[in-house]
Amino acid sequence: MPFLSHMGAALEAARQAAARGEVPVGAAVADPAGRLVAVASNRTRELHDPTAHAEILALRAACAAAGSERLPGYSLWVTLEPCPMCAAAIGLARIARLHFGAPDPKSGGVLHGPRLFTHPQLHHRPEIYPGIAEAEAAALLRDFFASLRES
Repeated sequence: MPFLSHMGAALEAARQAAARGEVPVGAAVADPAGRLVAVASNRTRELHDPTAHAEILALRAACAAAGSERLPGYSLWVTLEPCPMCAAAIGLARIARLHFGAPDPKSGGVLHGPRLFTHPQLHHRPEIYPGIAEAEAAALLRDFFASLRES
């Protein structure tokens, strides 16, 4: 099966988050056959929920669609390196492949910060593919925060 990226869906979700005043992060989940099964974006402000990150919402929707708390063989595309909370959830969901755009040296949990997938306590480690559409994902974040500073 040829590689099919769903980063475009994640980027569109991030743009929608920005339009709602949320930090522009989007996530998309594909099943083992490559079919898109869930797309979400940050909704922490809207839902008054600090856990309503794009990844968490996308994982919840994908798990509901699959009828399981685990998603072996599934892939996740995220516009920003997942934070430690989201990285832990990705491991618990048994996501097979994690693709992300912009790195997050300040708050990341995959390649930065605690690097959760290097810890022996986390029993599942996805394949990690950083830098997918990195420039566009980083620009969305940079522009969003620049507009806040101008306000």
